[in-house]
Amino acid sequence: MDSEKQFLAKYRQSDYERPSVTADIALFKLRAEKPDSFRKEPSKKLSLLLIRRAEHPFRDCWALPGGFLKPGETIEQCALREVVEETGVRPASLMSIGMFSKPGRDPRGWIISNAFVSILSESKDSQQAGDDAGDAQWFAVSFENNDDELTLELTHGAVRLRARLRENKDQFGKTGYELLEQGGLAFDHAEIIACALSALQAGAKNFEMIFDFLPEKFTLAELQNVQETALNISVLTANFRRKVAALVEETDEYTEGAGHRPARLYRKKPI
Repeated sequence: MDSEKQFLAKYRQSDYERPSVTADIALFKLRAEKPDSFRKEPSKKLSLLLIRRAEHPFRDCWALPGGFLKPGETIEQCALREVVEETGVRPASLMSIGMFSKPGRDPRGWIISNAFVSILSESKDSQQAGDDAGDAQWFAVSFENNDDELTLELTHGAVRLRARLRENKDQFGKTGYELLEQGGLAFDHAEIIACALSALQAGAKNFEMIFDFLPEKFTLAELQNVQETALNISVLTANFRRKVAALVEETDEYTEGAGHRPARLYRKKPI
């Protein structure tokens, strides 16, 4: 019987078909919209960073930042490198939301994508296009669930992308989305964005991800706005503050320069 060393000496990777591997990143943040009155807090809108593709396939279409895995790097290193190269934004962390391997998902061939979600705090907002991206912009996100159907709308200025998807479960019990209308997005990125929103909502509901949207110190109203925006619902203030009380601590600081009564600033309790 051959030893392992002998087996490996005869083994040829070229004897087996292999897919290419990519990483795609759904990068969210809350961006302030100008209020109607100086006495009001600026409203926040959930936003997603997209790049406009400069090359075929899907040239001039909008897509998530991402690209191909290079030899010698992990898929996480690939994801971070690609988002920095294409947008100039460096996220603090990346959370895997799954693998996308449906046959035909990429017209270039057999390509499997590993998708990630990340959140930027309010203090970080600069972006610039690079690499194979013709442009990089923050798109306002709105979405509506009707029964098992999701309508996803992304807007930046006059650009409006509108995709429709149906939620379903595969034979292995995994919840995913079937694309009904691509809405101007490249590849299967509407499906990836839908899964990213689902992960974001799950994290916001359990208070696991909402702090990532904010600077170190924040008001309780800002924190509540994050959860409401991510979940696309209104939350009773008394109930919200009761649930979040064990997760935050007061500071001795208050908001300044606003057109209303100063509000106390809080921070997340250390774990």
